[in-house]
Amino acid sequence: MPSHIKLMLSLACLATAACGYFFMVYLGQQGPSYAVAFLGVFATGAMWIFPEVVKKDLKMRPPGS
Repeated sequence: MPSHIKLMLSLACLATAACGYFFMVYLGQQGPSYAVAFLGVFATGAMWIFPEVVKKDLKMRPPGS
């Protein structure tokens, strides 16, 4: 995935997690607000650390390899 797309998705993920965090704090839910914040940061970091899965087409292989 190109870096500029990853950056846009990261910003969207972090903004969504921040909104979820503040909403949970507004509702008075302290524990779940920390979980929302952690999962947002974790998902963003995982998107940058782990590579994208690419499926190789086995039909294009020459015979015997």
